[in-house]
Amino acid sequence: MKIAVVYYSLEGNTKFIAGIIADTLRGDCIELKPVRDINPRGFMKFVTGGGLVFRKILPELAALEKQPSDYDVVVIGTPVWAFSYAPALGAFFEKNKLTGKKIAVFCCSGGGKGRTLECMKEKLAGNTIIGEIDFIEPLKKGKEENAAKAKTWAEHLKERIEPGNA
Repeated sequence: MKIAVVYYSLEGNTKFIAGIIADTLRGDCIELKPVRDINPRGFMKFVTGGGLVFRKILPELAALEKQPSDYDVVVIGTPVWAFSYAPALGAFFEKNKLTGKKIAVFCCSGGGKGRTLECMKEKLAGNTIIGEIDFIEPLKKGKEENAAKAKTWAEHLKERIEPGNA
């Protein structure tokens, strides 16, 4: 089975977790890159990012090097913005109508996931959700522990991807 890990990361937390999951599952990483992204430094990132979420403004994304629709299993990750997924994920969901896939979702937050995973799963109706997990500031709060948590979760996903062959 072909596996992809699709993610957006502003500060590197989601990228860190996505890399561990992709390595564990032997999948490809597909990074979502807005043509114009917000500044990841300072307090204004929260104001700007939250405003984009509340106003439902979706960024233009750079062209993807690989197409998620070509994969059997897609793991999707996002940072939490205003208790939901980042606008880059919203743009991804609008342009990529995934159906009939095995899907797992994850998020990274500063302390509260809100409805992020539920909102992602709603956008992914028509697929089989095989797992979900959240991480709290994996690069700042227990990097090794969060790496181990991501690896263990990915190992559990293997059984859901191909039962009996994990």
